[in-house]
Amino acid sequence: MKRRRGSPPEPGCLGAWATESRALVDRWRAARCSGPGGAAAREARRQREGFGDLLLRMWGLPAALPALPLELTVLYNSLLFTVGTSDSAIKAEAEGIRQGLLRVLEACGACGRDLSTEELWQKVLQEVTVEELQGPLHRLGALQAAWWLAASRLGSTAGLFRLLSNAEDLGRARCSKGENELLSLLKAWRVPAEGASLPLVQSAEDLKEVLCTTAAFLQGLQELEAGNFPTALSLLQEAAGGFCSKRVLAQIYTSLGCCAQRMSKPQTALQHLKRALQVDFQCLPALSHVAAVYQELGETEAELQALALLYQALEKNPPAAASSSPRFLIRTELLVHAPILSSLLRCHHPSEVKYLLAQRCLQDGRVADAVEHYLDFLALLQEGLQQQVPLDGGSALPRIPEVFLEAASALEQAGRHQDAITVCEEVISRTTDLVPRMLRVEERLQQSECSSPGEGLSQKKESLRCLAWRAAGYLHQGWAWAMLGERKEAVTQFSRCLGDLLRVQLCGPGVGPAENNLLPEVEVLQKIRLLSLIGRGAQFLELGRHKEALLDFQHGLQISPGDPAAAPYLVWALWNLDRKQEAAAHWQKFSQSPHGEDGQGGRPVPLYLASCLEQAAFPGSQDLAGSIRDYLGTVDQHPAT
Repeated sequence: MKRRRGSPPEPGCLGAWATESRALVDRWRAARCSGPGGAAAREARRQREGFGDLLLRMWGLPAALPALPLELTVLYNSLLFTVGTSDSAIKAEAEGIRQGLLRVLEACGACGRDLSTEELWQKVLQEVTVEELQGPLHRLGALQAAWWLAASRLGSTAGLFRLLSNAEDLGRARCSKGENELLSLLKAWRVPAEGASLPLVQSAEDLKEVLCTTAAFLQGLQELEAGNFPTALSLLQEAAGGFCSKRVLAQIYTSLGCCAQRMSKPQTALQHLKRALQVDFQCLPALSHVAAVYQELGETEAELQALALLYQALEKNPPAAASSSPRFLIRTELLVHAPILSSLLRCHHPSEVKYLLAQRCLQDGRVADAVEHYLDFLALLQEGLQQQVPLDGGSALPRIPEVFLEAASALEQAGRHQDAITVCEEVISRTTDLVPRMLRVEERLQQSECSSPGEGLSQKKESLRCLAWRAAGYLHQGWAWAMLGERKEAVTQFSRCLGDLLRVQLCGPGVGPAENNLLPEVEVLQKIRLLSLIGRGAQFLELGRHKEALLDFQHGLQISPGDPAAAPYLVWALWNLDRKQEAAAHWQKFSQSPHGEDGQGGRPVPLYLASCLEQAAFPGSQDLAGSIRDYLGTVDQHPAT
């Protein structure tokens, strides 16, 4: 390409610019090495302004080849400070790089304003052969790669390094099957020597190491998100051996742990996650994943210990913000911001961990601990937790009424029945205005609604959930009053529960598989209705009102044929009404059916109904079975009777 004829800057001007540039770099190096973090950060901002001002003065003159090596170096340093002092991920295109490339073409008598950035790089690197410009252009190219990696433009980055590499480099970069092309190109790229007359605030060698680590980490995360776990594992291991801060290394090990967990290798996952905590004890998301792995392994004690440590750490020392005075201006944490990484590193609010402790204790039967954690959590609610934690799909918290009902379940199991009644009253009072007088819904989803429920259906489902919470509140109160020996009050609460459920008018089944399309909210309501009928029927038996009890049990078995809780109650009611032959026939039929099948489609019931399920279990199955066998033996001996 022909050299452009123009008036270069005066030699004295070039010398002054070079001196000013060296002074700025020297001040930055001194502040970074000796000053406290805040002083270094302030100095970095001053250097950003200083290099920016110097660059504008250079750009105020026509582009000339003698000045371009210094100009491109100043541009390189200026962009490093622009990125490094922002302390946030790179997002926008590097417009300064484009301007620098256009000035290179201008100095050589060419133009490229209509070209894309990729095309501009291709034109400059293929047509500009001036030896003095190769080093500055290569360094600027590495900076461009940082921008493109931050935007996940891996193809553009690989294409750029093909242009930056000579034939010998490309020969070294040729990768065999299974090797990563981008990493091979980055590793094969030969970093230009740094001249003493053109000092840099971050060497191109350091930048190359950052790019290699970033490329491996970023691609590893992409493969992890795509479900290509062996490839993800290989790339993340490559990143773990790279050039990064302890904070990023802990994030890489956390990602490795999550990858191993998804590969069904929990012990390997634990090794990686523990390594993350050894590298950076403030990487609390790793501790959260440790608890999840222990849960998967069924090691509840270890899981609860991990959650307790996580809660203590979050309560005493919230996760610190990123350092504002890093050693390097371009670093991996500014270039990698994949959505999956945000998901893997999502830090729980202390209250979320407190809830997880309560939930897992309740599920594991550690009732006293569950009560303590639930009461602590309810106290947090009074302090305005709902304003601190978004109660959406990204949170570990369920809907608040469900937490209250779970707390009531724990209190009941701990024998604190009056406290359970009080907690349920809170749920009932807060949901009363949310429950419609009458609600007409399809019992089963239409096929189209399974994939894309409309706004109307979503609103109805929300109304069903509110109704279920209030009905469950009455259900818990009924069982609590029963355990206190207040049979009539228990009957009243069970009847209120059943009366609430009459607000729902179920329409006929829709199109599609009957079992799979049943609305989950309808299933919960059916289970609550069944448990309430069993509860009221049991109280009727205690009060000697056997016929009314029989009607409730018969109704319950219509809702859930063969239910293992309702069936023995029905037999007992018939037995007490001296209808022993019917009782024996029902018992034989029940005994021959598979126990534990409730005909509800196989979905697990909500945790807040766990105590009600236990209370609904028939207490005297063995005695009743013995009486039935004795009766059948007598009938066999005296058939005429």
